[in-house]
Amino acid sequence: MVSVRELTREEYWLPGHAACAGCPATLGLRMLGKALEGRFVLVVPAGCTTVIQGTYPRTPSRVPLVNTAFAASAAVASGLRAALEARGLDVPVVVWAGDGGTADIGLQALSGAAERNEDIIYICYDNEAYQNTGIQRSGATPRGAWTTTTPSGKAEGRKDVPLIVAAHRVPYVATASVAYPLDFVEKVRKAASKRGFKYIHLHAPCPTGWRFPPSEMVRVGRLAVETGAWVLFEIEGGVLRLTGRSAALLDPGRRRPLEEYLRAQGRFAHLLRPENAHLLERVRRDVEEYWEWIRRVLERGGRVY
Repeated sequence: MVSVRELTREEYWLPGHAACAGCPATLGLRMLGKALEGRFVLVVPAGCTTVIQGTYPRTPSRVPLVNTAFAASAAVASGLRAALEARGLDVPVVVWAGDGGTADIGLQALSGAAERNEDIIYICYDNEAYQNTGIQRSGATPRGAWTTTTPSGKAEGRKDVPLIVAAHRVPYVATASVAYPLDFVEKVRKAASKRGFKYIHLHAPCPTGWRFPPSEMVRVGRLAVETGAWVLFEIEGGVLRLTGRSAALLDPGRRRPLEEYLRAQGRFAHLLRPENAHLLERVRRDVEEYWEWIRRVLERGGRVY
């Protein structure tokens, strides 16, 4: 595991940007810059990061950045990578897209780039809703979560984009969390060391949309992992393995109660009322079923495909 002392002190995403207090995307961008030491090109579709940049001609980004349409980030990254190769430049191209631009609006371009095995790194910073445009539900919003378009809680489970991408048999797929930055840095560096399509799904707790104090962002992110609601893993060459804190949580007795994670957020407050016990049980079953699937995969050697 990479250590803090190994990270450069250089900053590639500068302070003074337009993010909300406690924004997880900015922490992720800082760690991305340190992981690749500023040597990459960033492709950003419409979303929170478009606003975080501020207004032209000033920007907090110290790396070249291309803003593109909501649906087009993977396609733009593919063309940009081809252009750099034509000029003899071996520079990583990184997509930095939210869950709306990944799980929903950008899914077709993502799938196309993965199927072609384009040599790019695609990072989805998943704040589990369309936070920038009014906190509407996305395909990545988990079951039971309040959003402005699911005021009584989302009825459906979340779309499992990491496994959708893994089904394309790409070289590398991983999940990560801004609350565990060194695990994220290590996965970014591993992705950059490989040729072909690489995908990292970064859990990004949003204080504004999830209804918790900005100072609690890292704690909420860690609770997601420690309760098993978010699992850290990587799929390399078709083989899955648990990473970081999740590696010790296969036994359900070692996980913290799921209610600790839910209670920390206003978007799940309704689930903790006595009359909604059946809804809480369904959310709990989602978590346990996912871990049971992981257990079965690991029992057969971790082979996903």
